[in-house]
Amino acid sequence: MAMTEQEHPLNNDVFKRFRALVYRECGINLTDHKRAMFSSRLQKRLSHLGLTSFQDYYDLVVGGHSDAELTTMLDYISTNQTEFFREPHHFTFLRERVLPELAVDKTVRIWSTACSSGEEPYSIAMTLSDAIASPSTWNCRILASDISTRMLAKAATGQYSYEKINSLSSDLVRRHFLLGKGNHRELVKIKPHIANMAVFRRINLMDDRYPIKSLLDVIFCRNVMIYFDRETQAKVLARLSRYLKPGGYLFIGHSETMQGISDAFHYVAPTIYRKQE
Repeated sequence: MAMTEQEHPLNNDVFKRFRALVYRECGINLTDHKRAMFSSRLQKRLSHLGLTSFQDYYDLVVGGHSDAELTTMLDYISTNQTEFFREPHHFTFLRERVLPELAVDKTVRIWSTACSSGEEPYSIAMTLSDAIASPSTWNCRILASDISTRMLAKAATGQYSYEKINSLSSDLVRRHFLLGKGNHRELVKIKPHIANMAVFRRINLMDDRYPIKSLLDVIFCRNVMIYFDRETQAKVLARLSRYLKPGGYLFIGHSETMQGISDAFHYVAPTIYRKQE
């Protein structure tokens, strides 16, 4: 019989402990109205582990000899809603404004900071492939990161349900996707020339330093800061700016703002900012 939330009640004191832990580890601000969501998403995990209370689960997460269960918990509570070419004006700007600026060196470095199941970095790769006349003459690298190891594993497969590409043009699908056959006819897979541009890696934006050696031309940090309070937003933006070239671009989500949070960037267009040179 499936467990219900009533069988694993989450009282306010224990939720406060989880809230402090999640905030400290990944910056997500679990407000009171997210308590039901938090509880619901972790019910199956408690049942799987044979635990009878959220207090027992908290003790397991903080008392373990590794961060494995903490990582698993963050996987469960992460929000992973995305689609190909979400907020399309960013990809238009990338194609029409950013790439011409990089045409001399023919090198482009882009970071998708919250790549989820991979639609964003693959959309970036498709944009680069279609916009560059001779892609083989360019050095194109996309770093795709997320805090969820589960989503990173899914993204790395490059495999999606057919409904994920319903909104894409038939020409784009033909160029960049392999269509499943037989028992896999409802699936599609990213073609190698697109998949090979992306490298997937787990990165926690709350870490003081990121494993990035080369400065970046563009950072996609979209629909991430909405989960942070203003103090955390400011800290993350300060870190991101260290890895962006002077004059590099930062793309944020349509419901996010930089106003009053960071002076490291100046406004270019709605949801598009540029690092001060």
